Amino acid sequence: MFNVVRHEPAPASLAGKRKYDSEDVWQALNKVFQKKCYICETSEPLDINVEHFVPHEGDEDLKYDWNNLYFSCGRCNNIKLAKYDDLLDCCNPDTDVVRAVKHLPPSTPYAKRLKVEAQHDDAKTKLTAELLDKVFNSEHTPNKAVSAAFLRKKVFEQYNLLLKQLNNYYDPVALPEEKESAVERIKLLLKATSPYSAFVSWCIMEDEELGPMLHDFVGMPEQCFHSYYY
Repeated sequence: MFNVVRHEPAPASLAGKRKYDSEDVWQALNKVFQKKCYICETSEPLDINVEHFVPHEGDEDLKYDWNNLYFSCGRCNNIKLAKYDDLLDCCNPDTDVVRAVKHLPPSTPYAKRLKVEAQHDDAKTKLTAELLDKVFNSEHTPNKAVSAAFLRKKVFEQYNLLLKQLNNYYDPVALPEEKESAVERIKLLLKATSPYSAFVSWCIMEDEELGPMLHDFVGMPEQCFHSYYY
């Protein structure tokens, strides 16, 4: 899960309360959520849903509330259902969802599980970690087990990109410009636009040298990253 700034105004089609998933809503959500599922962080998934963060249960105001519409892949939406209706809100500027839930990547492409841990004792954080654990590790149906294994492999592929840059940075004969280039590439992997950025973020946070150096880039929403960087 990654921190998001809802920088787009409410799409016009929501004003009439006729349809909450019109084309303008899709386009606006696509920009706000950086083309990613807000739960698993898969980029440009094949099956994307306009999800109600808080189930509307017939409440017309909630159903067409721009601030209650989120982008999730069909798989995460199917796992979330109504049970997980009180999660950490990635669009709340006062909530750092990246640091609230530890994500550690698998050590091999075919790892049986990956580690997801709540970092606080409050109910929302624990429920969010429970959902994320189910998303990445669920085996309660054959289909979910296969899709979770595929997802863990995708996370590993992104982690592997980070490993390459870490090797470049810590190479004992790396030149200063090569180390600088590695750091710049790691910053790209930390960006909210990158898939599975929460996993990359936790690898960096647990690195004694790079953690303090890149502290300000960890969990930074894309819009803030752009302002900070440029």
